Amino acid sequence: MGGDSDGPKVAITPQSTKVTSGTEVQEKLIVAARVFSDLLKPTFGPRGLDKMLYKTDGTTAVTNDGAKIVAELLVRHPAAKMMVSMAESQEEDCGDGVTTTMLLCGSLLIEANNLFRKGLHPLTLVDGYQSSLQTARLQIESDLRKCDEKKLLEVAETSLRGKVADTALGSFPPLIVKALSTVLDNRGEASAQHVSMFKSGTGSIRDSRLINGIILRRRVLMDTLPNDLRDAKVICLNGELKIREMSRDAEMKITTADDLDSFIEAEKDRKEEISRSILESGARVVLCSGEIDKDVLHMLCEKSVLVVEGLDPSELRNASGATGARIVESPLDIAESDLGQCGSASWERKPASNEVEDVIRIEGCPNPSVVTIEIGGAGETGTEEVIRGIHDSLRSTSLALNEYVLPGAGAIHSRIAHAVRLASEKQAGRERLAMEAFARAMETIPSTLVENAGGEPLDRILELRSTSLGEPPVGISEDGKKWIVEGVWHPRSVIENSLQSATETAMGMLRIDQVISARGE
Repeated sequence: MGGDSDGPKVAITPQSTKVTSGTEVQEKLIVAARVFSDLLKPTFGPRGLDKMLYKTDGTTAVTNDGAKIVAELLVRHPAAKMMVSMAESQEEDCGDGVTTTMLLCGSLLIEANNLFRKGLHPLTLVDGYQSSLQTARLQIESDLRKCDEKKLLEVAETSLRGKVADTALGSFPPLIVKALSTVLDNRGEASAQHVSMFKSGTGSIRDSRLINGIILRRRVLMDTLPNDLRDAKVICLNGELKIREMSRDAEMKITTADDLDSFIEAEKDRKEEISRSILESGARVVLCSGEIDKDVLHMLCEKSVLVVEGLDPSELRNASGATGARIVESPLDIAESDLGQCGSASWERKPASNEVEDVIRIEGCPNPSVVTIEIGGAGETGTEEVIRGIHDSLRSTSLALNEYVLPGAGAIHSRIAHAVRLASEKQAGRERLAMEAFARAMETIPSTLVENAGGEPLDRILELRSTSLGEPPVGISEDGKKWIVEGVWHPRSVIENSLQSATETAMGMLRIDQVISARGE
C-alpha cells in the first residue's frame, strides 16, 4: 500500500493487510445485518420462538431475549460488532427493545442496499434517513398517551408477552406494578435495581409473591440461634463483629501467669463491650458483611439475637433499604437512628448441598425502599428465563412510571411509516427514495409479528397502509390479524431510543466506503 504508478512501490503496511473498497464493503455490511435479522426475527413478538444456546463451557440456556442471545454470540465481523454495541446500549438504557432495534437496523441496511444497486449515493441515503428520523419523532410526539394505573399494568404485561413468564400473565404484572409502586412511595424513585428476585426452588411460577423485605442465602451459624422473631429491630454492619486485628505485626512479652490472665481478661472485656453495645441498642437482628467472633456469637445467641455474617455489599445495601437501617462501620458506634425495623425474621435450614446455604427471610418491613419478588418453580433453566423476563418488565414499567407511553403491536411503527411517506411527497430530490425506504423498514415490525403468527405479511401490511393517522392506533393482533390496539403499550424511551439507535447505526455504516484489515480477513 503506497507509492505512485511511475516509481517503485513503497510498503507502508504489512503484506497481510487487506483493503476492501466500493460495493463489496456495502455488501459485507448488509450480510452482517441480514445474519442478525434472520437470527432474531423468529424470536420477536408474542408468538416468538426460543433459541437454545450451547455455550463454550458446555452449559445451555433457552431464551428468546434478544439481549441474551446477542451477548452470548462470539462476534468477529466489525460491522456485526457495531450492531452488538448498539444492542448493548439499548439494553443498558431501557432494558427492553433490543430485538426491535436489531430488526430495524437490519431492515434499514437491506433497504439501502437495494437503492445502492440503483446508483443512489450513500450520503443521499443518510440525508433521507435523517429527515425520516425527524418526521418519526414528530409522529411519536403526537401519539403519546398519559400512563395511568391501568396502562402501567398493560406495559408490564406487554413486556412479558412471548416469554416464559407469560404463562402467569395474571400474576406477574400486578406484582411488578405493586413492587415498583411500593418502592416509589418510600424512596421517591423506582427502578429495577430496587427490586431483588429470589428463586424459591419449589412449587410453580404461579406461586410467586411479593415480599416487603429481603431473602438471603447464607449458612445459619448455630442451630440455637433464635428463629421466627417478630417486630424486631435490625442493625446493618459493614465490617466484622470481632476485635479488630492489628495492621502491623507486634510482639508482646509475657513473663508471669498474671500477665497472661490480664491479657485474656482484657480480650474478653472487649468482646463483652461489643456484645453489650448491640444489646443496649435494642437490636434483635444483626446483618454483618464480615466474620463474627464465636464468643460474641454465643453471647448474642444467649440473649436471643439473630446474627448473619458474610453479606456482600449489594445484599447489605438491600437489607438497609428494606429495613430502613443505616449501614454502620463499627458495632461500638450504634445510635438509635441507625436501627431498622422488620415485621419478622426467620430462617430455614436446608440440607447440605453444593451451595451449603440456608434461607434467611427478613419480611414485613414497614416502609421498604427495596422489595423482593420470590419466584416459584423448581426448573433451573425455566426459572432463570422467568427472572430475565421479569427484570425486563421491571425496567420497562419503571420507565413508564415517569413518562408517556406509545401503542405497541406494530402500531407506532406503522404510523411512523405512514407519516414518513406523507413527508416524502414534499421532497423533489432523490432523498424521497431514501425516505420511502425508511418507511418500508419501519413496516418490518408489524410484518414480523404477522409472519411469526403464521399469517400473510403482505396482506396485513397493505391493510395497515389503508388506515389513516387520524384513526385509533391499528396494529397486529396475537393471531396475526389487523387489530385496533388495546392493552399493548410501550414506554416512550423504549421506542424512541430503539428507533434512534437503529437509524444512527445504519447511517454510520452507510458512511463506510473502505475496510482496512491488518489481519488480512
